[in-house]
Amino acid sequence: MRGSDPDASLYWLMRMVEAGEDPLFIARRMVIFASEDVGNADPRAIQVAIAVKEAVDFVGMPEGAIPLAQGVTYLATAPKSNASFKAMISAKEDTTRFGALPVPMPLRNAPTPMMKRMGYGENYRYPHSFEGAVAEQDYLPEKLREQRYYQPTERGYEARIRELMEWVRKQRAARQ
Repeated sequence: MRGSDPDASLYWLMRMVEAGEDPLFIARRMVIFASEDVGNADPRAIQVAIAVKEAVDFVGMPEGAIPLAQGVTYLATAPKSNASFKAMISAKEDTTRFGALPVPMPLRNAPTPMMKRMGYGENYRYPHSFEGAVAEQDYLPEKLREQRYYQPTERGYEARIRELMEWVRKQRAARQ
């Protein structure tokens, strides 16, 4: 599937099925693949993979091979991006390297008078109160303020996400 070859993907799927591999194991790998290798290039991929898992679980074998085949061909032909996966790894590295950095004060919930006096939630900017639902606000801890984990590709739906992220950054910069 990773190589975008539906024919080879179908062949190896059927080899696994015919060898007696647990069909739910195959579906599980498809769910992981949908997020790790297709990602936001086609956000429907995860829905398709979960639907395949549910269908296989519901109908059982041998008919379960039919939704498996549909899922495999969908995932094999979907645009690919591992940008979300790479972003997750990078964010995980920073959590390990820097530990539990403090939440910016404006983002902290202030359910008690004492927390309000301590400055929790002060100067919070509710995004929906601003044009385009974009507020100039720091959401990362100060030490990571300039960090960019998610770098969308130009493939599939991620191209639209990239455009939106660029627009949001320009809106924030214009409001500084």
